[in-house]
Amino acid sequence: MGLISKLKLAVPWGHIAARAWGSHQAAPVLCLHGWLDNANSFDRLIPLLPKDFYYVAMDFGGHGLSSHYSPGFPYYHQNFVSEVRRVAAALKWNRFSILGHSFGGTVGGMEVDNLLTCKRRAIEHVLQVEASRKPAQAVSPEEMLQGFLKNNSHVGEACGKHLLQRGTTQGATGVWLNRDQRITWPEHCFDFVSRELFVHYIKNLQAHVLLIKATEGYYALRRENDGNREPMMFVSSSLKSVLKERFQYVEVPGNHYIHMNQPQQVAGIISSFLQNKEGTPAPL
Repeated sequence: MGLISKLKLAVPWGHIAARAWGSHQAAPVLCLHGWLDNANSFDRLIPLLPKDFYYVAMDFGGHGLSSHYSPGFPYYHQNFVSEVRRVAAALKWNRFSILGHSFGGTVGGMEVDNLLTCKRRAIEHVLQVEASRKPAQAVSPEEMLQGFLKNNSHVGEACGKHLLQRGTTQGATGVWLNRDQRITWPEHCFDFVSRELFVHYIKNLQAHVLLIKATEGYYALRRENDGNREPMMFVSSSLKSVLKERFQYVEVPGNHYIHMNQPQQVAGIISSFLQNKEGTPAPL
C-alpha cells in the first residue's frame, strides 16, 4: 500500500500537513506521531496494516511540515487535541480510529510533585526563545543526523534519516530543523492532571483502547527524573479496571521506536485490533 496523497489542511495559524494511504472512502485511521517527530514516523508501519482502511498521518503544529504557532500562542497539550478535531472536521470524519505513538497516544498526564516548577521552566523557556529570535542554525546533513541520533538513542540510522527527510529543510549552507524551537522542552507540551481526574476521564471513554508497551521502551529512553515507572502502571491498571474487555495491553520486545525499527513486531497486533477479529473497524 503506497502513499496516495499529501495533504495540507487550513487552520487559523497556517496549515496542518499530512500524508494519506488508501481509499478515502474506507474507514479512517488518524496517525499521531511522538513528541518532536513527524508523520514519516508511520511510513514503515502503515504498509503492513490492513488495506481496507484510510490512514492519515498528520504533523502536529510546530512539527514536520506543519505551520508553527503564532508568536505568543503556547503549545499546550489541549491545543494538540484541538488540532485532531480540526483535522477530523476538515476531512469530514464523524467517527475514526486513532493510532498514536508515545506523545501521540497520550490520553492524560499524571500529577507530579514539581508541577509548578515544570510549568515555570516552560514559560521561561518560551520567553527566552522569543526574546533571542535566533534563526535556525544550518549544519551539514551528517552533523544533523549524528546530533539527532545522539539525542534519540533508540532510533537507528536509517530511521533517523527518514524522520529528518521531513523534519529538516535544505538550504545553501546546510540543513536546519523545521520544528518550532518553543516545543523543545516537554514541560511546555504536556499537561498534568490528578489521578482522580484521569479516572474520571476514562470513565467517560466509549472507545476501545489498545496499549502496546515495548519492553525497552519509554523508560529506557528517557533520562533524568524519569525512572519512576509507577505512573505508567497506574495508567494501565486504571484503564483495565474501568474499560474491562474494551482495554487490551500487550508487551513486545523492542525499544521506544519499535514501530519504525521493527514494524512487523506490532503490525499484526494493531491489524487484529483494527479489524476487531470480525472484519469491522474498532474505535481506538
